[in-house]
Amino acid sequence: MSMIPLMNGQNRKDIHSGLSVSIVLKEDQRTGKRTEGIVQDILTKSPTHPHGIKVRLESGLVGRVQEILA
Repeated sequence: MSMIPLMNGQNRKDIHSGLSVSIVLKEDQRTGKRTEGIVQDILTKSPTHPHGIKVRLESGLVGRVQEILA
């Protein structure tokens, strides 16, 4: 069984609209609570971000990508 490394959401090139991700909303940063959804827009302009690329989900929620889901 080959292990596929999980992407951590810090590289903009790994993220595109339609991708299933888990994000942390601004109000959940203290607790680390995650919200899952489908990427609609990428809001971070830089190629990388240490806390995760900021995205807008199809639900309208905005947060930083913590994990890219398979």
